[in-house]
Amino acid sequence: MILEHADIRIDPAQASAFEEAITRGASTVIAQAKGFQSYKVNRSIESPDRYILTIHWDTLEDHTVGFRQSDAFAQWRAIVGPFFAQPPVVEHFALVGQSA
Repeated sequence: MILEHADIRIDPAQASAFEEAITRGASTVIAQAKGFQSYKVNRSIESPDRYILTIHWDTLEDHTVGFRQSDAFAQWRAIVGPFFAQPPVVEHFALVGQSA
C-alpha cells in the first residue's frame, strides 16, 4: 500500500466551494481509479488556506501511471484545479509502522 500526500493551498474565502469540489472529485473520479483504496481531506486549523489530501493506493504506479496519465486525471483537475493558489506538493509514502 502507498500513501499519497498532497499539500494543497487555496484562497480561504473559497473554502466552502473547495471542500464541496474536492469531496465530489475524490468520491466520483478518483474513487473509480484502479488501485484506489481510500481518501481523506483535512483542513489546517492554524493555516485556513492549507489542506492535506491523503489517498491510499495499492501501488505507486496505480497513482503515477494509471491515474495521472488517464483522462480521469484531467477530470479531477478540472474540478479542483481552479481553486489552487499554487501547484500542490505531492509525495508518496510507504508504511513502516502503525498502532493496532
